[in-house]
Amino acid sequence: MARNKYPEETIRLILDVAQRFFLEKGYEDTSIQDIINGLGGLSKGAVYHHFKSKEEIFNAVGDRYNEQIVSELKTIRDDSTLTGFAKLKKMFRLSLSSSDRDIVFSVAPNMLEHPKLLAMQMREIFSDIVPHYVQPIIEQGVADGSIKTKYSRELSEVIIMLTNLWLNPLVLRTDVESMEKRVRFFNLMLKNMGIELMDEQMMESYKRYCTLANQKFI
Repeated sequence: MARNKYPEETIRLILDVAQRFFLEKGYEDTSIQDIINGLGGLSKGAVYHHFKSKEEIFNAVGDRYNEQIVSELKTIRDDSTLTGFAKLKKMFRLSLSSSDRDIVFSVAPNMLEHPKLLAMQMREIFSDIVPHYVQPIIEQGVADGSIKTKYSRELSEVIIMLTNLWLNPLVLRTDVESMEKRVRFFNLMLKNMGIELMDEQMMESYKRYCTLANQKFI
C-alpha cells in the first residue's frame, strides 16, 4: 500500500488499527510492530512521524473515545438552567456512567507500571479539564451560592487529582470494601466544603470498576 499523502488520513488509519488491536489484545499485549503489521504496508517511519511511542498512540485512541464525553461536558458547563453544584454533580455522574469509559477501562494497563502514560493523561487533565470545565463550574457555584469555597482553582485540582489517582483502580488497586470507604471519605471531605458530590449510583460505579480491575490484574 502506498503511503497516504494526507496526514489526517494516515493518523486515522493508525488509530483505527491500534484501536482494533488494543480491544482484541489489550494494551500490554499489543506492540508497535503489531500495529505496523496491521497497516497493510504503511512504513514504520510513517507511524513514528506522527507518534513517538505506543503510549502516545494509546492516548490518542483514548482521546477519540472521549470526544463524545467532552461534547457533553461542554453542554453541561454551558447549561444556564443549572447551578454550579448541579453541573458538577452531573458532570461526574456522566464520567462514571459513560460506555466509552468502560471500553477504555477494559484495555488500559496498570497505570503505575506505565508512568509515562499516566503522566501524559494527567497533564491533559490539568491543562484542559480543570481550567476549561471543572474550575468554571465551581466558580459559578461560588457565585450562585451552591458551592462554598475561597479556593476555586485548588478545589478543582484536588477533586481531579483524587478522582483520577486515589479513586482510580487502574492506578491504586484495592478491594471493593476499601474503595467504598475511600469514596465515602472523599464525599465527607467535600461535604465540609458544601459539596456532597457522590451519590449511591456513583458509589456503585466505583465498586464495579474496582471489581473489574481486580479481575483484570489477577
